[in-house]
Amino acid sequence: MPYSAVFFLPKQKPILNLTLFCLTMAPSFSSMAVFLSTFIFCFAILLHSLSLGAEARISPVSSLVSQQLFDSIFLHKDNAACPAKNFYNYDSFIMASKSFPQFGSSGSLVTRKREIAAFLAQISHETTGGWATAPDGPYAWGLCFKEEVSPQSDYCDSTNQQWPCYPGKTYKGRGPIQLSWNYNYGPAGKALGFDGLRNPDVVSNNSLIAFKTALWFWMTEQKPKPSCHNVMIGKYVPTQADIAANRTAGYGLVTNIINGGLECGIPDDSRANDRIGYFKRYATLFNVDTGPSLDCAYQKSF
Repeated sequence: MPYSAVFFLPKQKPILNLTLFCLTMAPSFSSMAVFLSTFIFCFAILLHSLSLGAEARISPVSSLVSQQLFDSIFLHKDNAACPAKNFYNYDSFIMASKSFPQFGSSGSLVTRKREIAAFLAQISHETTGGWATAPDGPYAWGLCFKEEVSPQSDYCDSTNQQWPCYPGKTYKGRGPIQLSWNYNYGPAGKALGFDGLRNPDVVSNNSLIAFKTALWFWMTEQKPKPSCHNVMIGKYVPTQADIAANRTAGYGLVTNIINGGLECGIPDDSRANDRIGYFKRYATLFNVDTGPSLDCAYQKSF
């Protein structure tokens, strides 16, 4: 059989087919030289195929968050009691982070770790399934839900003409950040390549898109709010209005950005405290401190 025959293979799954074909047929070649060259060729293809499988996990975030660490953070996300069982997987998180290369890669190593810990803490609160006496504690139950339970409205702001609601659709909380309202679904979809107004359910049906919406919200400035990202990496510059409202930099300001209208300006609010509890646990796992200003108890909301 001529050496060139290794190139004539079925088109389905070409790398796998080519690798298996080479390894199966190589011993039948007439000369040792052809055999060795074919073997080297096959081995190179096999390495390439393995590298394709690993590519999804190569990112600045994956260098700081291994599969093992991710699993130790979210101990119970795939519990049978969690509606999001098997939905929020590690590979989707890492792949989503590659769409936002500044996430987890800005500033010092401590800053990078702290930002990731803060992000994971906030999405854990938004999707928690824990309770005070839960196994392993209340802060081991993040990413349990993928949709808001018993939404109080359809979250349609009919006054927003830029992102008009689509008939029959609801813009309730979905995904890790619990993306809500038409004025978030519209621009998130535009930025990420899906129709957020006509097809909001994709956020709770596609794990990769779900994580991307959470990171989109985290990274995107929506004035007068700064981005959560800039707050956590130290690039937040308060305006005069921010100073008057006591909106100081820190994890508490991130809570203000996400849900300040309901949780901030309230001393000892249980929801804000829950977010802090997650952050403290995750900061310990990342071996970093939390930084100052953890709550927004004395901040005015945006």
